Amino acid sequence: MNLPENEVVLDLEDGGRWTSLRMAGREWLWQGPGLVSGSREGMTTYVDVGGLDECFPTVRGTPDHGGLWNQPWSPVEDDEDWDAVQYEDAVLLRRFNGGDVPDSTETHTIWADYRLIAPAGFRFVWAAHALLECSAGAFLDVPDGTTCRLYPEAASLLDWPVGAPWVEASWPSPAGIDLATYGPSDGTAVGAVLVDCPTASVVDGALELTWSLSCPGQPVSTALWRNLGGFPADSSYRSLGVEPMLGRVFDLAEAGPGDAAVVPESGELTWRLVVSARTV
Repeated sequence: MNLPENEVVLDLEDGGRWTSLRMAGREWLWQGPGLVSGSREGMTTYVDVGGLDECFPTVRGTPDHGGLWNQPWSPVEDDEDWDAVQYEDAVLLRRFNGGDVPDSTETHTIWADYRLIAPAGFRFVWAAHALLECSAGAFLDVPDGTTCRLYPEAASLLDWPVGAPWVEASWPSPAGIDLATYGPSDGTAVGAVLVDCPTASVVDGALELTWSLSCPGQPVSTALWRNLGGFPADSSYRSLGVEPMLGRVFDLAEAGPGDAAVVPESGELTWRLVVSARTV
């Protein structure tokens, strides 16, 4: 999809994946390690090919990275602005709009609107699983003091409590780990959820990319996956995952009260993801 000064490229056949996000004169999405090419339709084990996958109704757990990455999307017949995909009893729709911000020559923005039609009370976690290509020294800007749920892959970096699904601490250095900095390769990979954090910015050199998610009445967070050559063990690579999220946990099965989004009595829920880029 072409937008003024921006370009979003989608692959509807490959899980509706965002394959390119070009804003403010550069490509932001990591393009993957070349493990597969073409659609992942019919595959049963998740393969990370870069870009942005739509994770629904969970991120981790079953199915891993959700149930959409191997399902093709289709344009809606009576309104081709929308694309749609079905998962069990739920239908997820998505459309894009965008353009330059009025009265600004340095900021560009796009947004994606989502609409979920599902039975009332349906609980889910959704994430825009965006993997970014960033330089060493890039950093993530979120409010100091934000609650951060560290996941078990961080266990090598701290004294992990036995049986704990996560450890809660405060940003920007939860449990003494500097998560704000995307540093040089050190063989680590860390997953975390920034709880009730609807906006996060990545500053890479002279450019800033900001993700902002809005869904009134639902838990809105940002998931983080910082891979500094620590994953996978047999062919590690680097990427920075900044993932706007509905929910407060990676795995729907671990969601306590308030940790998952819930479809209201109307059977429909909508949300908006805004992405902007500017020179800093």
